[in-house]
Amino acid sequence: MKYKYIQSFLTLVLASTLYSQNTTIGDVDMGEASNSEAFNQVKKLLGKWEGKLYQQSGAVVDTYSEFRLVSNGNSIVETLIEDGVEMMTTYSDKDGKLVVKHYCALGTEPMFEVESMNENSLNLKSDPAPGYHPEHHNYVESIGWTFNDADNVRVDASLHLDGELQVQHSIIKRVE
Repeated sequence: MKYKYIQSFLTLVLASTLYSQNTTIGDVDMGEASNSEAFNQVKKLLGKWEGKLYQQSGAVVDTYSEFRLVSNGNSIVETLIEDGVEMMTTYSDKDGKLVVKHYCALGTEPMFEVESMNENSLNLKSDPAPGYHPEHHNYVESIGWTFNDADNVRVDASLHLDGELQVQHSIIKRVE
């Protein structure tokens, strides 16, 4: 009886130690990640997705995304491939607000801020800080995700292309 009590106690101590430790690099404690509500919305996308992108022109192309949690849970890196062209987007928090930067195939690096959010959607709009102007630059103006369920998402986006606003959407499904 006494042996079972000691074994249970040691198991409990070991389990609580394993789950309560912060990440360390060498002897530096990285602390625990504290994320905004918007960042936690993006976390719903962790994993691999594929689907179709429907452009305003009528073109339909393959799309693939992978969202990975990195930097001790403080950042998400998205690799996005549209019609074979790879791009990257980063998501992190600064002062409790979601910070998004997209490294676009258009050659621009727009940043985004949260426009609206609820339990089933997250909509981002272009942050004016990079200084892009619709008449002079090609860049993504907005991105939005609508979570139909945990494995099916609609992605809406608008882009400024040669002075004209183009809208497009993707229907993606979780594959991993």
